[in-house]
Amino acid sequence: MTIHKRTRLTPFQRRRLTDDYWKQHIRVCDLARKYQVSRPTIYKIIHRARLQDHSIHKSVNKRFRCLEYGIKRLAKVELELEEKLKKQAKRYNKAYPGEMVHVDTKRLPLLEGESPRETREYLFVGIDDFSRELYAAILPNKTQYSAEMFLKQVFAECPYTIEQIYSDNGLEYRGAKDHAFMKLCKDNHIEQRFTKVRTPKTNGKAERVIRTMMEQWHNKTIFKNRRHRKVELTRFLNWYNTVKPHKGINNQTPMEQLINYFYPQEL
Repeated sequence: MTIHKRTRLTPFQRRRLTDDYWKQHIRVCDLARKYQVSRPTIYKIIHRARLQDHSIHKSVNKRFRCLEYGIKRLAKVELELEEKLKKQAKRYNKAYPGEMVHVDTKRLPLLEGESPRETREYLFVGIDDFSRELYAAILPNKTQYSAEMFLKQVFAECPYTIEQIYSDNGLEYRGAKDHAFMKLCKDNHIEQRFTKVRTPKTNGKAERVIRTMMEQWHNKTIFKNRRHRKVELTRFLNWYNTVKPHKGINNQTPMEQLINYFYPQEL
């Protein structure tokens, strides 16, 4: 019989230990000192002796097994994260301003002191894929007409031609032939593209910029009223487009990205 190198007692010693316990009536604490093993080990040997089992069993260290499993699980999770990061690292930028503008909508929370019965306002955003230039407006509802109003505002502010608009499948962006937002896009020769059904995360640039806005604008400002919130939104947009550098465009601001595109420096 093969005995692993860390065993403390041979089968012969185990038999003698059980004899000492049953025949000599030696206490467990004394047996532990005599055979230099722990009391839990003594109890295991006695329990197995009742089953006429004096063989040496492979160690069943539950803590070690949990640790071993945890390390394997951690390695698997790290591999999954690494693969996920590789996919996320495949960032892309469109080749010129207006080639694609991502749009999305966010229901804004009530302001402090407002009644839960108060109607909510909605944040509409649009972000140019090439320059990261941000457009936004707060409108009273999430309808096709509000989306149309927002797009008209973008037209008034945008210095370049928009060719494509990318959005989720929300009713404010997609509907029947007489849909106000879709009709405005068609009249201005703008192609509409939509995310896959139930996968809004594919509209990542718009989703991310909304999160940034909520973290750096809405959650950090105490608004006196809804009008004040709109004023602070305008200030945030100015900061976002002219001051804040963006990693996705080589740490430039959207304004710098547009200037470098329309007025490239002569070599």
